Amino acid sequence: QAQLVESGGGLVQAGGSLRLSCVASGRDFSSNRMGWYRQAPGKQRELVASIHYGNIRNYADSVKGRFTISRDNAKNTVYLQMNSLKPEDTAVYYCNTVPLPVGWGHGTQVTVSS
Repeated sequence: QAQLVESGGGLVQAGGSLRLSCVASGRDFSSNRMGWYRQAPGKQRELVASIHYGNIRNYADSVKGRFTISRDNAKNTVYLQMNSLKPEDTAVYYCNTVPLPVGWGHGTQVTVSS
């Protein structure tokens, strides 16, 4: 059964950085477009970054220039480097396939204090 496990979240001050990791198991995700989603309290889950098999990257306007998505297929891992964090980046972050997510993991909480 496919499983996605996110880690790396935490509490950080505005302007700080975090690096999230997502380890995939149970099937081969190397040919899938993978993305990082986030869900803030009271809001819908949104896609903030994605990476295609050919390392083509897309970002939501709200994170462009601050976040960088990458992947290491040998390690079945997807990363999200988040710099210049803002309080509005506070959310639970999840990784999953794009555009059709499979089962969701538990996510990792990112809290940015002002």
